[in-house]
Amino acid sequence: MSKLILFSILILSSFQLLAVEKLRIFTWPGYVTTENITQVNKILADKGYNYKVEVLATQAEDADQMFSVIRKKQCDITFLTLFFIKMHGEQISKLLQPIDINSPRLSNYKNLDANLTQIPMGMQAGKPLYIPWGGGIYGFYVDTNKVKQQDIPKSVKDLWSAKWRNKFSLNQGQFWYNVGLTLQALDYPPFYLEQLAQKNDRSALKVLLSKQGVLLNKFKQFYNNAGGFWQSSTQFSEDLEIVSSWGPEIKSQNDKGGKWQLINFEEGHLAWLDTINFVRGLKNEKLAAAEVVANYFIGKKVQQRIVDELSMLPASVNLDSRGLLDRYPNLFRADLFVPPYSQLSYSLMQQLVEQVD
Repeated sequence: MSKLILFSILILSSFQLLAVEKLRIFTWPGYVTTENITQVNKILADKGYNYKVEVLATQAEDADQMFSVIRKKQCDITFLTLFFIKMHGEQISKLLQPIDINSPRLSNYKNLDANLTQIPMGMQAGKPLYIPWGGGIYGFYVDTNKVKQQDIPKSVKDLWSAKWRNKFSLNQGQFWYNVGLTLQALDYPPFYLEQLAQKNDRSALKVLLSKQGVLLNKFKQFYNNAGGFWQSSTQFSEDLEIVSSWGPEIKSQNDKGGKWQLINFEEGHLAWLDTINFVRGLKNEKLAAAEVVANYFIGKKVQQRIVDELSMLPASVNLDSRGLLDRYPNLFRADLFVPPYSQLSYSLMQQLVEQVD
């Protein structure tokens, strides 16, 4: 073999050894910016990791879709909504691996809100399958340009009154929030259906969900009282004095001079938390690189961005501002986090929606 050929083989082998590998991130729209990708890849390179992040073109939509993408091994790091982890027989949890919260590469973990790090629905054998990242509430916001402070509703129950007929909006796609509000209006816990399903109390479910039952009637009244419905983002109109929202649209309206204010219902707010997760199979240098990436996303700069730009509630406490949490520190209440609904309770809620005129 000539020296030239041998040299070429050595060069090619060296190049293959140095070829940068991908860490594929599967996330929701707006969560990972181009700037984030540039910065975290620089951190990985500076630390000597032979990896760089790449965000999937496919964006997260719902639990079933996320399960499908993870099962096909199309990603390494995910941003799962907490209750997705154990939905439908814990199918997603079986595809994730526990987080080593004591890893030296997760130095920002200590700044996370302790109330968010050990939530049972995200745990497996005493170890977390998630790192808290950021979340929000299914909030209702009132236009204080139209509604006086003394007239602002104090209870969820007020949304059923004639005073607010056709003046508030509801999200249409994630109907379980509306079912939860209806149960609260009837003085049940918001996730009572799931609690009965977990007990397999079919007789109680049958009574609660009968066509002559109080829940269906109350739910129909709620939908019929609404003045509008939205799918992905809140819609505003002259007729609406109260809108439901995940938050970002409210900031946008207020930046333009609006005066929308969160209604702090006495029952609290149904909440969601999005998390960072490692897909099963990460190990050695790839796992270490994934921890570096996760640490970046729970760092102060990114956490402050999701407050300022996305109007989310951050998982970190080490910030200049935590948004609504500064004013309402109890928005993240463990008993109001949406649970991992079983197939039974999920299908029963779907049936409720289908019966609305």
